[in-house]
Amino acid sequence: MLNDYAKIFTQAENYNIAYLCSGYQCDLGFGSRVAFRWVFPDRSLLNITFAELEEDSNRCANMLLDLNVIKGDPVFTFLPKQPSLYSFFLGILKINAIACVLFSNFGEEALMDRLGDSKAKILLTNKGFLRKVKSIWDSLPELEKIIVVDIEEQESERVLSYQKLLGSSSLNLTIPPTVPDTPSVIHYTSGSTGKPKGVLHVHRSIISQVKTFREILSVEDGDIFWCTADPGWVTGVSYGIIAPLSQGITQIQYSGTFNAEIWFEILQNEKVNIWYTAPTALRMLMQEDTSLFAKFDLSPLKFIFSVGEPLNPSVIDWARSILHKDVYDTWFQTETGAIMIANRPGMEVRPGSMGKPYEITAIILDEQNLPVPPRQQGRLCLEPGWPSMFICYLNKESVYRQKFASGYYETGDLAYKDENGYFWFFGRGDDVINTSGHLVGPFEIESALLELDEVAEAGVIGAPDELMYEKVVAYISLKQDISWTRSLEIKLRLHVSNKLSSIATPQEFVIVERIPKNKSGKILRRLLKAWYTGEDVGDVSTLESE
Repeated sequence: MLNDYAKIFTQAENYNIAYLCSGYQCDLGFGSRVAFRWVFPDRSLLNITFAELEEDSNRCANMLLDLNVIKGDPVFTFLPKQPSLYSFFLGILKINAIACVLFSNFGEEALMDRLGDSKAKILLTNKGFLRKVKSIWDSLPELEKIIVVDIEEQESERVLSYQKLLGSSSLNLTIPPTVPDTPSVIHYTSGSTGKPKGVLHVHRSIISQVKTFREILSVEDGDIFWCTADPGWVTGVSYGIIAPLSQGITQIQYSGTFNAEIWFEILQNEKVNIWYTAPTALRMLMQEDTSLFAKFDLSPLKFIFSVGEPLNPSVIDWARSILHKDVYDTWFQTETGAIMIANRPGMEVRPGSMGKPYEITAIILDEQNLPVPPRQQGRLCLEPGWPSMFICYLNKESVYRQKFASGYYETGDLAYKDENGYFWFFGRGDDVINTSGHLVGPFEIESALLELDEVAEAGVIGAPDELMYEKVVAYISLKQDISWTRSLEIKLRLHVSNKLSSIATPQEFVIVERIPKNKSGKILRRLLKAWYTGEDVGDVSTLESE
């Protein structure tokens, strides 16, 4: 099937993502194949075929046309994970409008930032979230209509019933020709290093998403695929919607919250072959009694992949020991749209490494924009021009230009490359700790701390210090029934000192119930720093929900 898509891509006649995700699958004769298998918290199941997805997304597209949505109009969803969100998302793209999925835990300020910045025209939501939107609606003059999925009748001329509109919308739709550079999706950055920015992608991004899906995630025809990511961030769209649907792959969607036993029931009962998840989830699984995992048959599971933050070596060791599986780390960003650097089957996994670049040129630059020798830390940069590269930050042209000032895309990450071409993450550029003139990456300290049985989560920051410039402060979440004692503190200090160096040893530990992360699993070190210094915490809209 991959060859068939290559032909379409070379013709550049209709790159429409939504057509490739539903209509094209029906054209290939896959209409009766299950596109989504939904698992609900009560363990009930719902199968949605490609033919049903095609019909529902066509109706959504016509619904939007009837509301005078035109090419380039921003249309947003603000819903928990549910089937209507996915049909509506494809319907937006089918008419060449621009789609954006908002996290379901956003508050009023976060909604205001994103809806106002993008000048969103239409919003899909539910009754429970409608109050939040109404409270800010007067400040959003471009937001014309709100469509509500769970009301039966129109509330007003501006608050409309999704079911009512869907029932009166036509099944017949002619998708306009979609050239590669047609804008498709807006993602907002996580805000882990500042105010969120609207990242705009185009329909040709599907090329990178398909290739990495097949060649890195190693998904084959007939596989069952499960990406646990929320569609409110780039992984949940690129690999939880676009890549599997456009390849005719049946995928699992679970609408509940994390529960180790339910997750493993899903892996077993649905015979999942490829599982794409986050280090946070894997570390949570590590806290469970190992007897839990012995109950499940994971023999159909071929590969586990991880994304969202660097994968700690201890997670790889745990998976090998308990699950008898390797975990392959992958790296990409909101701006890259698809996997750029990865470990993958057939390649030696070096625990702690990001892996090797895939079909892009990655380079480590110093402060003079010159390449550095192997194992020297510097700025991780990518040669621009890959198919899924973002085309702008909305309303922030100068910030976008700055990202390419060196001639490369500046990822904002610090890393080094070894003699064998593997890349190793060092930290975000603004996360690196300068203590007594030595640069220390927080990730390596966190990884060392997580090797100890007592530690459930760790987040490390640099805090101002008169003597050392910055001191290393480690926020620690302990495992259940573990108490903080002086002897445990000494144990942690000695372990980090022996594992890394005395320079990297935390000067201070702060015990917390949980480490703050955004929904993509990234530790919000900016928030930890604000807690420590007593400064304003800023935007916390992407903070992982309780």
